[in-house]
Amino acid sequence: MAAKKLRRAKLPQELCERLGRHQITTCQDFLCLPLLELMKVTGQSYSNVQKLLCKVSLACAPKMQTAYEMKVRRTVNPSSAFLSTSLHGLDEVLHGGVPCGSLTEITSPPGCGKTQFCIMMSVLATLPISMGGLDGAVIYIDTESAFSAERLVEIAESRFPAYFDSEEKLFSMTRSIHLYRELTCGSVLRRIKSLEEEIISKKVKLIIIDSVASVVRKEFDPKLQGNLTERSNFLAKGASLLKYLAEEFSIPVILTNQITTRLSNGLAVQADLVSPADDLSLDSGSVTAALGNTWSHSVNTRLILQFDDLPTRQILVAKSPVAPFSTFYYTIEKSGFVLQGKTRTLIILPLQLVF
Repeated sequence: MAAKKLRRAKLPQELCERLGRHQITTCQDFLCLPLLELMKVTGQSYSNVQKLLCKVSLACAPKMQTAYEMKVRRTVNPSSAFLSTSLHGLDEVLHGGVPCGSLTEITSPPGCGKTQFCIMMSVLATLPISMGGLDGAVIYIDTESAFSAERLVEIAESRFPAYFDSEEKLFSMTRSIHLYRELTCGSVLRRIKSLEEEIISKKVKLIIIDSVASVVRKEFDPKLQGNLTERSNFLAKGASLLKYLAEEFSIPVILTNQITTRLSNGLAVQADLVSPADDLSLDSGSVTAALGNTWSHSVNTRLILQFDDLPTRQILVAKSPVAPFSTFYYTIEKSGFVLQGKTRTLIILPLQLVF
């Protein structure tokens, strides 16, 4: 909540502009300054600065709510609590779909459809609430230049032909998805920091980052001295800002991640080329989501995509505050993800998953 912009703390516009000239734009910036410094930059007296500190503190403090209030809110308006994946079995297990107000991670080896899933969810977020959507815009941060506008339109037309029955509706949908290509950790972090006002002005209802691991792995080699600390700091800052945005605006945030093979000798190596042909077992190692424990504990829900018998793949609900460990089988069609008939819950995987 400390990342909230000072403009939203109901401070006078003139004061916000004055503070902005000193690069003081968030509640955190304001609250971290000494009293004497605040008096200097605001031009206010000691007592007035004390009042401003109280006002800013209250504006960014999380509001208390009871478990009963949370339950009632979701019961009365369940559409505001989840974004439907349009995959009935998965939505049922997740109590409605991808949860709003929290971080959902999609982890998999290459080729399982992480980006396809993200593009499909982008279409779904723009749909009317009556169709399971959120009737809003999407911020899509693409770090791998993998987003395809052609695929976006194909999924929309194939999955919802009755709704997207005109060029006008397709045009409106594509205009609601705001794509940013950010190729470095610094640019990703700057983009996240700038999203608050954009969420308000563009009525954004979904944030997607595809993928977090891509920029981190390019810039930080954990074997080099100091890199592991810098990487952890970047991930902690990014996760904190995204959690704030998700909670403050009650929107879902979807992030994609890669996987790592953890060998039995304790070493971890990148597993970007895992495929059905790879012969991994509990003797040689185990498969784990990349980016380490700091990141793993930051995400609220984790879905793992993995290969099965081609063209069939699996969605595993590996981490969720509401869902049991479940497995769903899917194929990727023109319309996006399509669930197949088999579903299992509380199973033990042939590959041990470590988080």
